[in-house]
Amino acid sequence: MMQISKDIRYIGVNDHAIDLFEGQYIVPNGMAYNSYLIMDEKTAVMDTVDRNFGEPWIQNLEAALEGRKPDYLIVQHMEPDHSANIDVFLSRYPEATVVASAKAFAMMRNFFGTDYSCRRIVVGEGDTLSLGKHTLTFVTAPMVHWPEVIVTYDAYDKVLFSADGFGKFGALDVQEDWACEARRYYIGIVGKYGAQVQALLKKAAGLDIQTICPLHGPVLTEDLGYYLNLYGIWSSYGVETEGVVIAYTSIYGNTKAAVELLAEKLEALGCTVALNDLARCDMAEAVEDAFRYGKLVLATTTYNGDIFPFMRSFIDHLTERGYKNRTVAFMENGSWAPVANKIMARMLENSKNITYCENNVRILSALNEESMAQIEALAQELAG
Repeated sequence: MMQISKDIRYIGVNDHAIDLFEGQYIVPNGMAYNSYLIMDEKTAVMDTVDRNFGEPWIQNLEAALEGRKPDYLIVQHMEPDHSANIDVFLSRYPEATVVASAKAFAMMRNFFGTDYSCRRIVVGEGDTLSLGKHTLTFVTAPMVHWPEVIVTYDAYDKVLFSADGFGKFGALDVQEDWACEARRYYIGIVGKYGAQVQALLKKAAGLDIQTICPLHGPVLTEDLGYYLNLYGIWSSYGVETEGVVIAYTSIYGNTKAAVELLAEKLEALGCTVALNDLARCDMAEAVEDAFRYGKLVLATTTYNGDIFPFMRSFIDHLTERGYKNRTVAFMENGSWAPVANKIMARMLENSKNITYCENNVRILSALNEESMAQIEALAQELAG
């Protein structure tokens, strides 16, 4: 059991059995499902955990309670990895009251067949709940990243319980860089809702926060400006790192040879390059790179009068998450009727504030002097 403060205890669990989070994100270091207990004149539990970990979570809760009974269950987010044990908790503690937003109670009816109307407190923006010396203030965070979400501020210990905000992939018993897996988590799961995250950050700016307790990932206690700054960049679709991402597909190796030549030239010009083979890499990692860096090269083959499926999927991931504020270049390969550059450009036509490079590349089957000259010109433009 982790002690967050004298009165706040961590009671979450680590999941190393999971292979794909939300059915799509590779999590080699597992996941943490975080839950917290506040001990005061009244006791409050902050969220539950995934259904597969109900028993160890209850055990953690019982140990932390030290013989007391919980008075409140505060539900900030209704995704099942945090809400699956609501009914288990309320059945075990029949005198406890559940606290959540109106939308969350509507979702509880969908999940559990009841909205607990006889034992609930509905809260909204600015509402408070006193536990004794700890007064909890609720802040609505709609679409960060579900519509029912609230976050909770404890003024006594200056703790922000941030729901899925500031979360990351990875269990808590594994040491790894925060930014890499937090970035992949944010862009993959929350990235579409940058405007809503910006609104929440503005609310948070008015609070004296010394600790952030998310529902995934480590409790953040030091250099909070670092985390807040990254969230500001990510949610405003800003450029975090100067560099060029090259995302490509290649059937027989000719397009691969072309992008490797471009990468070599860019690196010789002093550029940081991230190269992603979309057929083989983790797609979420490639998407993360596209949002991290300021420049993107899309290189693919014409395929059945369209573009290669992995590239189409990649661009769909970008546009779904509101990709914008970037420089983009195209490279196409086609043996007799290349149309890939035109199709890729069309897929991005609704993306905002995209600067397109003048020196795009066309390869007719394999590299030749003309296409190599185009690659040289593109490298010079991207490095300029």
